[in-house]
Amino acid sequence: MDTMTLWHLTGWEFAALAFAALLVGFSKTAVSGANTVSLAIFAAVLPARASTGILLPVLIAGDILAVLTYRRHAHWPTLWRLFPAVAVGVVAGTLFLVWADDAIVRTSIGVILLFMAGVTMWRRRQAADAEGQPDEVTSRTGRVKARSYGVLGGFTTMVANAGGPVMSMYLLSAGFRKLGFLGTSAFFFLIVNVSKLPFSAGLGLIDGRSLLLDAALVVFVVPGALIGTWAVSRINQRLFERLVIAATVVGGLQLLLP
Repeated sequence: MDTMTLWHLTGWEFAALAFAALLVGFSKTAVSGANTVSLAIFAAVLPARASTGILLPVLIAGDILAVLTYRRHAHWPTLWRLFPAVAVGVVAGTLFLVWADDAIVRTSIGVILLFMAGVTMWRRRQAADAEGQPDEVTSRTGRVKARSYGVLGGFTTMVANAGGPVMSMYLLSAGFRKLGFLGTSAFFFLIVNVSKLPFSAGLGLIDGRSLLLDAALVVFVVPGALIGTWAVSRINQRLFERLVIAATVVGGLQLLLP
């Protein structure tokens, strides 16, 4: 990683990264998937591959705050079904990063996100909103869907820290309500992102200098999380779902743009 570029940031570039870190905190506690904008900012300010390693500790800080806020609302049967498939996706994503260039990575992730958003919107028009705790994961179809989304989520989170929109689409399609959605995704991404640390370090995406920049940026995650916690209680379920899908579409489109 070209770490020397980290110490030649202009004031505007650092401000952009600070705003992206604040948005990470907001997305983790309010509108999951919105941090695809943060991904785009990091990739625009920093070298594209290096940006994924620098963003990862910032995301983990947001995950910790989200877990502290929504820990009582996690749906663990869903998490246990997802983790084995996610592990396969993370390994596949690591192998993909060994040879894929930035253009291939961006295009692949963008196509996947837009496809998932389209599938979710279609599915939600076919059925009424689910109530209570989701139970679809216990069916054969639910298990197949969990594995499919799990592999895609692990792959996208490894190659571009873009697993949030994929898992958002899965949790919405499974019928999660707002707090269950946030609690389940909080634990999911804390565990997955922490497990990615050795892979990212092994690829040279994390080192001492990148962690120093992370230390400066993590400060901005906290106010973002506080704003998100305040906002989520004022967002109804339908608006919440629309915001999540909209953030996914925006994230997919920006990854496809040159």
